[in-house]
Amino acid sequence: MSSWSIKSIPPHDWFICLDIDSYFDHEHNPEKIFEEGFTRPIPLKDRDVILTVFFNGDSEKPEFHVETPEKLSKDEIQQANSVLARILGTNIDLRTFYDQASGDPVLAPKMNEFYGLKRMARANLFDDIVNRIIQMRLSHKPTAKKMVYKVRETYGTHLEHSGTRIPAWPRPIQLAAADPAQIRKLGPTVRKGEYIIGLSHSILSNEIDPDYLDHDAGPQEFYDRISGVRGIGPTSAQDLMLFRERTDAVFPSTTQKGEEKGLRKWILLSYGIDPNNTSEKKFQQCIKHWKGYEAAAIEFLFVNWMIEQKKKKQ
Repeated sequence: MSSWSIKSIPPHDWFICLDIDSYFDHEHNPEKIFEEGFTRPIPLKDRDVILTVFFNGDSEKPEFHVETPEKLSKDEIQQANSVLARILGTNIDLRTFYDQASGDPVLAPKMNEFYGLKRMARANLFDDIVNRIIQMRLSHKPTAKKMVYKVRETYGTHLEHSGTRIPAWPRPIQLAAADPAQIRKLGPTVRKGEYIIGLSHSILSNEIDPDYLDHDAGPQEFYDRISGVRGIGPTSAQDLMLFRERTDAVFPSTTQKGEEKGLRKWILLSYGIDPNNTSEKKFQQCIKHWKGYEAAAIEFLFVNWMIEQKKKKQ
């Protein structure tokens, strides 16, 4: 067994994330995570391991305690910390952003309400893309999550935890050998299976470098390259940009039949502006308090919307 702690750059209140179902996978019950911890498999260089993470609840001195039944070397703990930093957002620094956006009439109240919010992501860009492709155009999210889980169950490594087996997220080499017809039996369409298999082959052939795109590519380059991946459209490319360990993002205009689409439309509506009757200058003025923190800012709008939707259902 190995255990250690990871500090996060404050402010960080991870418990806010427990209200956002999309941050978690099929096997997770956010209502139990508060006491039982957040258990999930993560990929290391040479193997997959399962970890349980506990948050200390202090937004100004945020720290995560990590436990695993595996015996990890110092190098493997460093690898695990790198993966967990992406998942939890511990390296994202929003301190300057809070000062910069304090005058924004729409965003500032939400930043106060959800003080310490940082987005959650999956272990790497490949996992985020696979998750996005499978869940695309599925409105019933529990079903969509179950489909993702079945793909993991079929192609990922199985790990033991408290008497149960939890599948890791499959790696490109595991999915490259898959059959679209077999993926169809797990729920996703044949076309989605083709997208996932094609992406896996592109990564293995070095046509796509997910590590470069995740860590080094600027927002516009990331958007241009990801939106060119088969199965990833403009809106998905913008969404995937938000999961990186960067605060900046771009939201290019994408119109269909004269109507604005994607995240730009959603941002403008949040500010009470007609998305189909505005200009680039107007949009940039709308988000001027976000400069350099576009990815972080939109997460506050997203979480506010998600929680409002939950309240309406209740």
